[in-house]
Amino acid sequence: MNFSELTPKTRALLSNLGLDPAMVVEIIRRAINEDLDGGQDVTTVATVDVNQKSIAQFSARKSGVIAGVVIAQATLETLGINDVSIFAEDGESVKAGTVLISARGNTRDLLLAERTALNFLGHLSGIATLTQQWVQEVSKYKTGIRDTRKTTPGLRHLEKFAVRMGGGTNHRLSLNESALIKDNHIESAGGVTQAFERLRTFDSAIEVEVEVDTLDQLKEVLPLKPDLILLDNMSVDECKEAVAITKGAIKLEASGGLSLENAKEYAATGVAYLAVGALTHSAPVLDIGLDLKAEI
Repeated sequence: MNFSELTPKTRALLSNLGLDPAMVVEIIRRAINEDLDGGQDVTTVATVDVNQKSIAQFSARKSGVIAGVVIAQATLETLGINDVSIFAEDGESVKAGTVLISARGNTRDLLLAERTALNFLGHLSGIATLTQQWVQEVSKYKTGIRDTRKTTPGLRHLEKFAVRMGGGTNHRLSLNESALIKDNHIESAGGVTQAFERLRTFDSAIEVEVEVDTLDQLKEVLPLKPDLILLDNMSVDECKEAVAITKGAIKLEASGGLSLENAKEYAATGVAYLAVGALTHSAPVLDIGLDLKAEI
């Protein structure tokens, strides 16, 4: 498959959104190659004239927050479709029926781009939409909504971008970005103090978060002065007590057992963040469709 290069404008748009254009291109090409599986789109090649041109419109069929418009544009450009108009920006809330993108080009190329572009748009917009629901639920409080590393392999940067478009904030993008001492690290090191000291010896400057399961563990960790403490599967009352114990000296993050139904209760405890894995691993796809009209 011969792919086209992205325009400088699209590369700049991706960079401005915090995405590496080369990474996005690699993901798009891999998706298209997966669709073709070394062959061709037999249905389209058999039924559509090689010189046919069409206009395609991507439209939201349900209301939500859009994410992935520029990635869809990059998908079209990768297949040589450069006559593209954008009507909705990433991070914008739209109503059902809103036209997001219009593209004109070779019909065969448009049909090849269709599913890959829609997969990106629907999946990422679903994440952005769910994230916004969480953000709105706790809007009365100073609590941030953060994602986790529970992402689709190979799509982490795109999914965390979608979280940002929904108003959420990103936890670490990689294991190398910051440290999170969890129960298995504590067990392997022989205790939380030993794990923390080993980490600080290894890298004295890196941000360190420590996971605790009980208030007693919280009290044990406090003298170590980590940058953040993760309250794992603690109740609302336990989170309230944890906030009282720390007295604002260390930021706290609640994780586990969270839902949209109890988000306000947890936010009201005064924790700095709610860690919500569901943003990326359980967001329903936002229904977005493509309508094609052949030019006569």
